[in-house]
Parts: sequence; structure tokens; C-alpha cells
Amino acid sequence: MTLAPELKDTGPEKLLAPVLSAFWDEDRSWTLDVYRRHEGYEGLRKALAMSPDDVIAYVKESGLRGRGGAGFPTGMKWQFIPQGDGKPHYLVVNADESEPGTCKDIPLLFANPHSLIEGIAIACYAIRSSHAFIYLRGEVVPVLRRLHEAVREAYAAGLLGKNALGSGLDLELTVHAGAGAYICGEETALLDSLEGRRGQPRLRPPFPAVAGLYACPTVVNNVESIASVPTIMNRGKEWFRSMGSEKSPGFTLYSLSGHVARPGQYEAPMGITLRQLLDMSGGMRPGHRLKFWTPGGSSTPMFTDEHLDVPLDYEGVGAAGSMLGTKALQCFDETTCVVRAVTRWTEFYAHESCGKCTPCREGTYWLVQLMRDIEAGKGRMSDLDKLNDIADNINGKAFCALGDGAASPIFSSLKYFREEYEQHITGRGCPFDPARSTAWADRTEVHA
Repeated sequence: MTLAPELKDTGPEKLLAPVLSAFWDEDRSWTLDVYRRHEGYEGLRKALAMSPDDVIAYVKESGLRGRGGAGFPTGMKWQFIPQGDGKPHYLVVNADESEPGTCKDIPLLFANPHSLIEGIAIACYAIRSSHAFIYLRGEVVPVLRRLHEAVREAYAAGLLGKNALGSGLDLELTVHAGAGAYICGEETALLDSLEGRRGQPRLRPPFPAVAGLYACPTVVNNVESIASVPTIMNRGKEWFRSMGSEKSPGFTLYSLSGHVARPGQYEAPMGITLRQLLDMSGGMRPGHRLKFWTPGGSSTPMFTDEHLDVPLDYEGVGAAGSMLGTKALQCFDETTCVVRAVTRWTEFYAHESCGKCTPCREGTYWLVQLMRDIEAGKGRMSDLDKLNDIADNINGKAFCALGDGAASPIFSSLKYFREEYEQHITGRGCPFDPARSTAWADRTEVHA
């Protein structure tokens, strides 16, 4: 693998591109006053001076791609909304962040909620919508409170409501707290939940752009996608395209977690590599080496230390056999049992399956049974082929992408670590000490 050309000879200290996270460390960064000191709502003013169609074209030409996982062009998604149909149009922001390892939208909303509110106003103006919804994961109560306060500030300042900013735009914004179901991160299940029904994915077509919320044309975007729009409108599409790669331009938030010295959010141009991010974050914890990692959360096929130089953009990660997803870089060192990690992920997917389709409902259950037996040393060699077979019967055959996400760690772990599975079977148990992989394990040894 090779580094992205524009990042190959760049020093670690020059790699970050703080935009959304530029002032997270300021006092009361979440308030309207602080946001305005950093050119807040200037992007909205510039957008309102353009026609709605020109705003859509501008975002499309910027190359902004959805930051929620699939990477679909944001401006193109807006363009799908039919105009002149006589129906109300809706914007729904997906803030139901619950992919294992993903932690970018929640910190963004906690530290800089007005970037999302401004982006919502721009998007609603572009698609001719007068009502937007933020579907937030209900367990994160501190973020819910902060978001409510930011929305209140925006209404009080005339940025939302009737005739926002004197532009003639009427815009209502509703913050909705979900009940905490992973399936509601799937856009059509989110819409069902928002309408008061059980969160389950819908059959498509029709797609949300034609019949979404309340059977009306609807755009569903991720938090980071919408929050990125104001700076594009304010600083220009050429500025945005000056970062990242040709097909994946711009900046984005990478969530670095696991056995790393300094985990956290690293905002950098698309196409940076894990090696470069680890250089900035102090590397793996002292005395340990990288064993495997996920480029986009637990639902994406895992990588190993052989993939440290894969450009972290949609094309680079895809060419290497995985998906960029939510850019949740979970890093595990040599003390981690792959079988144990995959078992925990599989238990999560079985628990969160909505049960609507047979492949996912039944398949994830049987994957858990097999994985638990193998981890406990009760498995047989034939179980490895059976794992592959069940995962294959889920992958691409489930009602939504949850089934694909459950199959991904099974496929990739067997591809790279089949010998470790076999050790559990031949040795009649796990060869790893779970305590060794804990974050405090090395400190315990020092004080022993």
C-alpha cells in the first residue's frame, strides 16, 4: 500500500485540519456567542444570498460525501428531492450514533452544536424544507440538554423560526430523543421510530427522497455531513477540495480508540493513514504492537498491521478490502484475543437485530452460539466452515446492512487469524489472559 501522494512527505505536526473541532477546548464552546466569534452563521448568510438550486450545486461541486458510513455524495442526495410536488419536505439528521467504536458525532454535538444547526438551516433552504428533525440517541442526556439549549439560543437570535435572518425562510427544528436501538441508525428504521412506530427498516423502493417521513420527500443525513456544510459555504468549495483526495475531498473526524497512547478525535484531511495518526497519538501503548484494527467500526472488515499505510479515504480502504464507514479506528495490540473480540461484537449484533428478517434474526443467534463455544474451547474444526457458511447466508441477504455488519468481523477474522481460532479448538480453551488486554494491566504489574 502507498500513502496518499499529498500526505506522503508531511510531518505529523502539520497533518491535522481542525475545522469542526477548532475551538472545542475554548470555554463554553457550545454557546452561540463563541460560535459567532468563529465566523458562525456566516455560511448561512452566504447561502441565503444564493438560489436554493445554486446551493445544492455548490455542495455537490465541493465533493462533500456523507460522513455516516456509506460516503454517498451529499449534494446529490439533496438533488434527489422532487421540487414543485406540493408536498412538505423534511430534513432528518441521524444522530443515533451507536456503532461500536464510533464516537465522533456525540462529542461534536456536545462541544459545537451550532455547527449542526447552521448546517440544518442551509440544507433546509436548499431542499425547500420548513421543518427539520434531529434524531438523537436518547441515552446521551448531557448532549440532549446541550442541544436543546443551542436550539433555544438559535430561536431567540432569529436564526430559526418565522422569517429566519429576515430571509423569508420559515424553519422549525425538533430535537427527538430515541430509545436506544442500534437499528435506528438505519435511515428507514429511524423514520419509522420518528413516526412513533417500532424501529424496523422499510422495504425500498420507495426511497426516503420520494416517500420518507410522513410519506413525504425526506433527506436523511449524518451529523458530521450537515455540520461540514457551513464552512464549505463560508470558505469556499475550492478550499474544501484543497484537502483530502480527488474523489474523497475535505476534512473529517477520525475516532482513535483502543490500545493507543492518546485516544481521541483527530480531525484530518481524508486520505491520512493509521501510521500517521499513531505517530501523532504516541503510538500503541508502551511495550506493545498493533495486532488488528477496524477502519470504520466493528461492522467493517478488520485490518492488520500490514495495512498501516492504507489511505483512509473511501477508495483506499475499499481497494484494500474493507470500508471506511464511520472512521472509527479501534486498535488492538497483541494481548487481545481475536476470537474474544469478535464474539463480543457478534453478541452485540444478535442483541440489536430487530428480528424483521430471518437471515439476520436466526443467523446472528447461531453465530453467537458457535463463537461462544469456540472461545470456551468447546468448538470443533468443522465449526469454522460453519461460521463462514452462516455468515455467507446473512451477508447481502438481510433486510438491511445490520446483517452485513455482523458478517464482516467473522469473514475478516477467519481470513487473517484462522490459526488463532484453531488454537482455541485444539487447545480446548483460550490461550490469552483477558486481564492482559485491559488498559490498566501494565500499571498493575508495576505496582505488584
